[in-house]
Amino acid sequence: MFHKLQTAAACSRHYATAWAGAGKKVVHRQINKLLIANRGEIACRVMRTANRLGIRTVAVFSDADEKSLFVKQANEAYNIGPAASQQSYLRGDKILAVAKRAGCQAIHPGYGFLSENVEFAELCQQEDVTFIGPPASAIRDMGIKSTSKHIMSAAGVPIINGYHGEDQSDERLMQEAQKIGFPLMIKAVRGGGGKGMRIAETEADFMPMLQSARTESEKAFGDSAMLLERYVRSPRHVEVQVFADHYGNAVYLYERDCSVQRRHQKIIEEAPAPGLSEELRKQLGEAAVRAAKAVNYVGAGTVEFILDKEDLSFHFMEMNTRLQVEHPITEMITGTDLVEWQIKVASGEPLPLTQEDIVKRGHAFEARIYAEDPAGGFLPGAGPLDYLSTPESSSTTRVETGVRQGDEVSIHYDPMIAKLVVWGETRASSLQLLIEQLTNYQIAGLQTNINFLIDLARHDHFQAADVHTGFIDQHMATLFPKKVVPPTKVVQMALAHTLNERVQGGASLGSKTCSPFDGEYNFRPNYSLTRPIKIKVGETEHTVDVETNATGYLVRVDGGEWMKVSVRRKSHNNRFVLETNIDGHVSCFNAVISGENVALFDENGMIGGEIVQPRFLSTESSVGGIDASSVMAPMPGVLDKLLVKPGDTVKVGTPVAVLIAMKMEHVLKAAKDGVVKAIPNAEGSNVRKGAILISFE
Repeated sequence: MFHKLQTAAACSRHYATAWAGAGKKVVHRQINKLLIANRGEIACRVMRTANRLGIRTVAVFSDADEKSLFVKQANEAYNIGPAASQQSYLRGDKILAVAKRAGCQAIHPGYGFLSENVEFAELCQQEDVTFIGPPASAIRDMGIKSTSKHIMSAAGVPIINGYHGEDQSDERLMQEAQKIGFPLMIKAVRGGGGKGMRIAETEADFMPMLQSARTESEKAFGDSAMLLERYVRSPRHVEVQVFADHYGNAVYLYERDCSVQRRHQKIIEEAPAPGLSEELRKQLGEAAVRAAKAVNYVGAGTVEFILDKEDLSFHFMEMNTRLQVEHPITEMITGTDLVEWQIKVASGEPLPLTQEDIVKRGHAFEARIYAEDPAGGFLPGAGPLDYLSTPESSSTTRVETGVRQGDEVSIHYDPMIAKLVVWGETRASSLQLLIEQLTNYQIAGLQTNINFLIDLARHDHFQAADVHTGFIDQHMATLFPKKVVPPTKVVQMALAHTLNERVQGGASLGSKTCSPFDGEYNFRPNYSLTRPIKIKVGETEHTVDVETNATGYLVRVDGGEWMKVSVRRKSHNNRFVLETNIDGHVSCFNAVISGENVALFDENGMIGGEIVQPRFLSTESSVGGIDASSVMAPMPGVLDKLLVKPGDTVKVGTPVAVLIAMKMEHVLKAAKDGVVKAIPNAEGSNVRKGAILISFE
């Protein structure tokens, strides 16, 4: 199944020719073998439709992805290089050579990587391989944001004021920034996905933000050109799904609201956008179709608008010339398969439906599940998925993922683990299902944003559809309240730990009966044992006294009242859970224990704790405390730049290093005045979370 890239080979082609309007020739091509130039969940998503259509699939993978799910699901897979994207997934020449060698008629680029790369689309055309996307000219026109603004204005699509010129000198950009006024948005001309985007609140912020955006854009897109725009505070982000064919037909498949974001990246999306009149929906859709026709668009595209929260006026922001991450919610409300549409349109077929045929029904949500620390500024994470249990797929629930239990979220790529997609007849019923299924999405061993998504979906303002791009900042206090863990949860952790010890001692929780002679932990006949268990939850350490007797347990937390407790294991929704009776209150929960870590899953998400070992059993992982005398890696990543050297004197707030994690640039600053003492890691090093990068005298 795995192949090393060597030489290209010719493959057979099947063509037919038709004529569209204005004498345009359309080549019909049969696609029976498809290469997916991507990885992870989108590769799996494309393969699912291709398999249903009887099309064989070919995957390409980096060294880091050799054992990934998408590689296993493909009919064939080829290694294309090291983990770094620049040496693998961004190497269009390698990918095209694989397509030729494997006999593929077409390449599906997914999203990200080469999906909006003009040169790659042109190379495919030159090599007679169908690029499943728009013409290179449309990618060029819409990919360069300054050009797209001019085209949209000419097409009668409202645009926002800003500077989109070619003069990229610091002096010119500062002059234009002063004309526009602050705050303003700095955006990469070839950008997308929140990369190369910064907000300058004041004139003093402008130059540092400009340099940071340029650096990130150069790394992500190979281009550092910027545009400046008036920054509209707290607008809604509404986008329209459009589709066009080779015959001049273009339709819209309604809109999506993607307003709730962090780090300028979407986190939860819904379709249709709530609170819009049917007339406004039509205006947005027709404006999006005008945008597509203005660049002779073909295939799937998304036109993004800024929608004023107050007067509902809208302005063109950008067009993404590819399939969007959030396309499943459009499929859910329209009953379509957009990947199938892409393949058929690329083959030369007309659009399957006319505008009058496209009907929206119900409401859908998509929640993006990330390895990240929401309370820590949404810093991305990486590591193994020690435990992974997902909701069951159905006609109302989709789990779009590219990982399995035991897989690792890599530092080299985006930290998204999955997309949870749900549908309901109404927004309220869909939102309720989203919350329920988020509680059924259970991950241990790696910090995720699932608890945050549950809190977000339950938030009063989100329930009322009062959303905008500043939603998280506005509601920070209520989205991140100080949570008090109930004593019953601490008790459940202690019971799960005790039961786990019993299993390891020889008993089987899967058996119907469990004799005390099955290896009961610390068991003695006719003896009542009280045992203290120390559990750390967050920053708080609790002591749970557990007394074992003939009928069950007596427990107390931190010296409080004794509670009568029983616990048993039972089957529930295709998984085994623990059922506890604590002073007459019966509840079920899932518990996962890995080493000394205990994770409980219930209707509020996951609660994590750590069993504190007695001192004689624990080992110190470090000597001495870490404080402001060191700069540590806040997440796993690559140490991209060192801005200081040993002996340098720095002031508090001075940038000292740049860390690249999950394709994003993070500037690290000194927390105090000092003199640099040592720098243990060299530029380009992979560093773990918490690694000391710079120490001070």
